[in-house]
Amino acid sequence: MPRPKCCRHVAARPDKTCFRPQGMTASSLEEVLLSLDEYEAIRLADREGLYQEQAALMMNISRQTFGRIIESAHRKVADVLVNGKALKIEGGDVSMEETKQIRCHRCRQTFSLCCETKDAAICPHCRKQA
Repeated sequence: MPRPKCCRHVAARPDKTCFRPQGMTASSLEEVLLSLDEYEAIRLADREGLYQEQAALMMNISRQTFGRIIESAHRKVADVLVNGKALKIEGGDVSMEETKQIRCHRCRQTFSLCCETKDAAICPHCRKQA
């Protein structure tokens, strides 16, 4: 049985959610969907210049999960640019709630936790209850 997904934190929804090549109508283009967590990963890593570990902590996920998300996002953006497709940003299992920093008692790493979370915090680093 897979473990439950961590609450992925996204700072805010993007102002612009659809991009397409100039001079093309939206109906004539194939659309690529970029989820909000993929958008946030690109924003943190490529725009803000954070290392994957720092960005992962801000999103409340493990560094390995962040690596998979950013790789998927880069592939989608490359597909859009190279093949002249439309890009739409929406969806994904994310939270835009405030977060608090938690320090795991076992591994001593810090991570973000959604303030609304009522369950016991699971450390994204050691996978144990913090």
